[in-house]
Order: sequence, then structure tokens, then C-alpha cells
Amino acid sequence: MSPIIQCAKLTKRFGSLTAVRSLDLELEPGTVLGFIGPNGAGKSTTIRMVLGLSNPSAGTVRLFGADPLRERRVRAKVGYSPGELRLDERLTIAATLKSWSRLRGGVDERFRDELIERLGVQADRQVRGLSTGNRRKVALVGALMSRPDLLVLDEPTNGLDPLVQNEFISILGELTALGTSVLFSSHILSEVERVADRIVVIRGGVVVADGPTDQLRRGAAQEFRAVFAGAAPHPSVFAELAGAGPVDSPRPRELRIQWSGPPGPLLARLSEYELESLTAPEPELETAFMSYYRNAGATTPAAPRRSAE
Repeated sequence: MSPIIQCAKLTKRFGSLTAVRSLDLELEPGTVLGFIGPNGAGKSTTIRMVLGLSNPSAGTVRLFGADPLRERRVRAKVGYSPGELRLDERLTIAATLKSWSRLRGGVDERFRDELIERLGVQADRQVRGLSTGNRRKVALVGALMSRPDLLVLDEPTNGLDPLVQNEFISILGELTALGTSVLFSSHILSEVERVADRIVVIRGGVVVADGPTDQLRRGAAQEFRAVFAGAAPHPSVFAELAGAGPVDSPRPRELRIQWSGPPGPLLARLSEYELESLTAPEPELETAFMSYYRNAGATTPAAPRRSAE
């Protein structure tokens, strides 16, 4: 099957600023793609080009195999929750959702009402004066209520309390189990790790990492903590190894060693000493994220993609 989203050498310039630079991006049917990076990385600009809301300066975008700028019908297959939502302050939430339903068509009203209940939306409230979290709930109901083939979610849990965040993630899991594809852009890395099959990391408009979630996590620098039976050797003993990052000694008998790559050389060196304990927690996505950002320049190309199989 063809990718739901396919971007090739996608570029967007604003005068002398290049916000997105020669970006390649694909979303396969039925998968969740985590799209992460800091403010100003180019995520929202990329999303707007994917949806046909902004014209690329160079490169191509295909949405369901079509150019979203020329064939706007494909947008009907997409549910979109923007990072910044503008609402008509004169309306109630119920009137807002009904207006969106009429414009969109094909809305499952029973499912819409279920979403309102599960996300704790007070439909009779006026839009004016809503908090960021309550505005976000309205955006999510609007994006989900038609059961679209593709969900594009830009910071979808911004402002939500933890209970509503968990309920939203549960709803998202139910939809993806039925085959919905998702482009999920968020700063909450624990959520991305929880829902994404694949992750793209973008920095300065350039992809710096792209791969399955587990692969990205494994590519992070890992911290080994070694407690020695006697005094710890000098940190330079391990810092000289090819895979070593910073090495420090927080206590007289302990070393903390940042390590990238296969741990064989490190374990061989450690075997020369008598150890009381050795721990190496599995890296979290946040660790991987920060590792890629420390080690990749703003114009560093992404590593070659590898199959998830």
C-alpha cells in the first residue's frame, strides 16, 4: 500500500529563513508516527504543508497519493487538531461542534457525544473564557468525531489534566486498533513513546533521526553505574574507550559512564576489576532525544532508515 503521507525533499523558506530543509517523511497506513522537536524546529510548518494549508518552496507532498494543494477532497479524510486553535468566541461549544459537523459532513453523532462525555467537555459553555485545556478538548472532539482515516495531532494534550490525557490516549489506542493512521507531534516525550510505532526527530528544519521507537531508544547514550569492591579506578581508564562519553565519580567506589554503541569493550574493561554491582537502565525516549540533539548539527542528515522487521 502507498504511504498515507509522503514528503520528498520538502522545503519551506520565509525570506532568508529556511524553516524546513529538504525533508523526507513517510507515514505508512495503520501506523502512528511521532514527530518531535523543540519550538521552531519546523514541525508545525511541515504539518501545514502536508495538509495543503501552505505552499512548499521546493519538494513535493502527497496525501493519500494526491497533491493536497490541488486535490482538496483528500482533506476530508483527515482529522486535524492544530497546535494553536482559533474559535468563534460568540458560540457555545455545542454550536461550535455542530458548525464543524455541517461543514465536514459524515460525522458520527453518537461517537461525537461519546467523546464529549469521555473528555469531560461541557458542551453548553460559551467558548469565550475557556481555558487552554478546555479549548484543547474541543479541538480533539472536532478532530476525532468523523472517525477519519488520518489524524494529524499537533501538541494534542497541551493544557489537559493527567486524567484527561490518559483518557485521550485510550481513545487514540482504540482508533489506531481499528486502522486509523496518526501523525502525532508533541513535546511530551513519554506520550510519544507510549503511542508511536516510529519516530522522526527534527531540528532546525532537518531530520536528525528517523526509525522505530525501540531503535531510537537503543541508539541513545546509556548510563552504566559501576560500584567497585575497592576504590574506583580513575575515570580516564574508561573515558579513553571509543564508545565512552562523560565519566564521573560521584562517590569514592562508584563510576557513572555514559556509553554509546555495543557495550562489549566497556564490559571487557570492567571485567578487569572486582565489582559489587553494575546497573544499566534502559534509555528512555527523552534520553535518546537529548542525545540526538547534542550530537547532531542543525544540518546533519538523518541516518539511513532501516526496516522495523
